[in-house]
Amino acid sequence: MSRRIVIAYWIVPTEPARSYFQNVINDIAQRYDAPTFEPHVTVHVGADCTNTVDGVLSKVARDCEQIVLQALEVSSSSEFIKTLFVQFAMNKRLQQVNESIRAAAQDSSEYDVNPHLSLLYKRMWIEDRCLLARSIDVPFPEVAFDSLKAVRCISPTESRADVEAWRVLATQKLFW
Repeated sequence: MSRRIVIAYWIVPTEPARSYFQNVINDIAQRYDAPTFEPHVTVHVGADCTNTVDGVLSKVARDCEQIVLQALEVSSSSEFIKTLFVQFAMNKRLQQVNESIRAAAQDSSEYDVNPHLSLLYKRMWIEDRCLLARSIDVPFPEVAFDSLKAVRCISPTESRADVEAWRVLATQKLFW
């Protein structure tokens, strides 16, 4: 699969969930020698249109209220970007944000939204991933998200260096 530069659009959790997830990410990263990163849910990944991201975020945020997602479970997978993650239920508002970003960015990229918040990016044995997933108890049945970010990154993200190369291009609070 070819790798390319893309813009990932994220939603970022509000407090106290933001600090909770950041602490979990930092702790696990330190224990497993993995990269740290900001807690987020990816809503869309599209073309590298660096010069238009401010306008895209402003337009989408104007029409969008805070997003609340229901936390389902902590899980793991062999996929680098989903080593350990909190899975959320899909809802209509999240789907609308995805569609609004695609429309505002005039981006025809197909991105299948699968709402999850990663806690670790690292290649690990399945036994270790499952043990780690079972050790984490998310104290929030629902998590609110109140800002959008546009992040320039390499797709697919496959290594620590890829994660550490992420660059936030723009941030916009959702209006509510």
